[in-house]
Amino acid sequence: MMQYIALLRGVNVGGNNKIPMPALKAAFERRGFENVSTYINSGNILFDADCGEAAVKAACEEVILETFGLKIMVCVLPAAELIEALEHAPAWWGKDEDSKHNAIFVVPPMTPEQAITAVGEAKPEYEQVGSFGRVIFWSAPLATFSHTRWSKIVQNRAIYDAITIRNANTAKKLAELAR
Repeated sequence: MMQYIALLRGVNVGGNNKIPMPALKAAFERRGFENVSTYINSGNILFDADCGEAAVKAACEEVILETFGLKIMVCVLPAAELIEALEHAPAWWGKDEDSKHNAIFVVPPMTPEQAITAVGEAKPEYEQVGSFGRVIFWSAPLATFSHTRWSKIVQNRAIYDAITIRNANTAKKLAELAR
């Protein structure tokens, strides 16, 4: 059995794609996943499965479609991969209280390198960007957030459709729960 984390994109945001976490947990358990737990209402699920990552991703998306009638993009990664990425996070990430700090999870077949190249070079006066594995670490002062390249990725569908974002606190808590 391997421990996985599934990150659902766009769930329970602005009244859209409503999925109650207790119902999601129950649906995952019915599917045969074990040790299922959720964290906050934004679609973060920890569970154990005995199949490979691609099969787990397909099963997660199928469960959500069958149970809730929603076609939701799911980023699945082994819990150990998130833990390792956070152990290699840049020293500046998650530190400054006056900045926004995000973990941007890239869904294959896109790679972090492709996403970073497509977004363009970070504006060092406004933002910092680094990566490890499939996680892009991004920080920007709240005061100048709107001047950053990464704050505008919603406009780049090719990139935006291949990522899901969690703030630093959520990413760290998921790793803590997985330990």
